[in-house]
Parts: sequence; structure tokens; C-alpha cells
Amino acid sequence: MIPRIDFEKLICRDDQTLDQLRHAIQDDGFLIVANTDITPTTMQRVLAAYRAFFHLPLSDKQQVDMAKTGSNRGWGASQSEQVDPNANPDYKEVFDCGFEMPASDPMAGFSVYAPNLWPQSPADFQSVISSYYTQANGVALEILRTIALVLDLDQTYFDDKFSKPMALLRGNFYPQRPSWAGDQDFGIAAHTDYGCVTLLGTDGIDGLEAQTTSGDWVPVRAEVGEFIINFGEMLQMWTDGVVRATPHRVRGTSQERISVPLFFNPNYDTNVAPIGSSTPIIAGKHLAKRFNETYLHLKGS
Repeated sequence: MIPRIDFEKLICRDDQTLDQLRHAIQDDGFLIVANTDITPTTMQRVLAAYRAFFHLPLSDKQQVDMAKTGSNRGWGASQSEQVDPNANPDYKEVFDCGFEMPASDPMAGFSVYAPNLWPQSPADFQSVISSYYTQANGVALEILRTIALVLDLDQTYFDDKFSKPMALLRGNFYPQRPSWAGDQDFGIAAHTDYGCVTLLGTDGIDGLEAQTTSGDWVPVRAEVGEFIINFGEMLQMWTDGVVRATPHRVRGTSQERISVPLFFNPNYDTNVAPIGSSTPIIAGKHLAKRFNETYLHLKGS
């Protein structure tokens, strides 16, 4: 069973809760966190903003189509991504936004810091999503601090490496699973996340499945206002495999579903190789490579 952790107890460094976290990062690769500062009311407002956007006419969404850009900011059409080359392109729509990098910053030219594209409607979309982005980054950093603690590092070990995070906030819209879908059609096919920590808010609808160490697929569900946490390839590399990046997928059901993952990734120039390794792995290069393998409009970039 995937551990369910009280965020307040985590912040207070409760010993039993830290033990739960240690088990989750090493064995499950997933956990559910409840009782953060992000209330169910806030999450409902965020979900409603994404829902209103995704239900706009196609012509409106195309005004912020990321396929017209060399990055992943804005709206992505259904089947515009393919996380698993052995499956069909993913049957979902997305909206991506990220860290606002000042134009004067030397790293501003990297595509992982591309300017955000905001739709004209819904009218409050940018303000609602931007505010949530800031809140979610704060929660993700606190989780990383506790991970550092259970890894016997200084709890501020990660702080300066996330001062300009390549943190990507996404709204996922999964329509009802179509009647034509076959064995290789998914809302999103099996994959591991590319970065460090993923903070996933959902509308409570089923669909997400995680793969256990024995190879079985198990459902993962949280209530609105709770968060599903999993870990990505960078954190697995960075910790020399102590933290587990768990494969997961969304098959889709008879109900439409909206999920809101924050992919919390470090600064571009962070070395995410195992601590003490003599061969660096630059976070931004790893992330850009994985994006170029996934987004169809970036393939071959």
C-alpha cells in the first residue's frame, strides 16, 4: 500500500513520519501527502481554471499552441506527445508553464526557461495558475528538504540548487477513453518522470497506475487537496539509486479526468550525478534531451 503522510508532521520532523518517507522513496517510489497549505478549495479553483481552458473551442487553444514554438510552453494537442516509443502517442491535452526567467539572465536563452504563453480566456487563468505555481514550488521544496534529512544530508542541501528551478507546471486533460482505443493507446503510456520530485494534484478520478517492484500495476488515487508524490530520473541518479523513480501510466476511463503535476526540477547548471562522482550530469542537458524525445514538435531538435 502506498504510504499516506501528514505534511504537518513531516515539517515537524516527526520520527514515524520520516520513517514512512524513507520507506516510500526507497521502495514504493510513490506516496500521498495530505494537510499541506494548499487547501481543497484552492485545488478546486485550479482544476476549474484548467477545465474551463480545455473546454474552449479548438481555435482559442490554438492561439497558444506550443507546436508553433521551439519549447514546451502553452497548449499541447492530443497525441502531441509520445512518452513510450513502443506505444501510440498519448491521448490527452496539456497546458505547460514554467519558471519566469529574467531576460537578462545568462540562462534565459535555454528552451527549458522559455517565456510562458498565456491564453486570453478564462480571464483569471494566468493569475490562478501563477499563484498555484508559487505555492506548489514551496511544498515541493519542503519535501526535498525532508528527503535530504532522511538521506543523512543537511536539510538545506538542495536549496541553492533550486534557486532558478526548471519547474514545469502542467494541466493534463484526459478525455473519456475512446471506443477505438487498443492495447497500445493510453492517456499517457508507461514512463518515469524526468526530473526530481513530482507533486500531483488531481480531481479524484481514477486512472493513474504505478508499477510495483514485482512488476504489477496498482491504482493510485488521492482526494482533491491531497497530493500524489513520485520521484524522477534525476533524483534517482543524484542519489545513486537510493530514491526510486517508479514507472507509471494513465489508461483512461469512462470519465474525463484532470490532473495537475508540478515537475520540480533543479537549476539548469546543477550537477545531478551521484554525490562524489567524477563524471558530471548536467540537469538542463538531461531534461532538454528527454523533452526532445517526448514532444513530437521537438523530436530531432
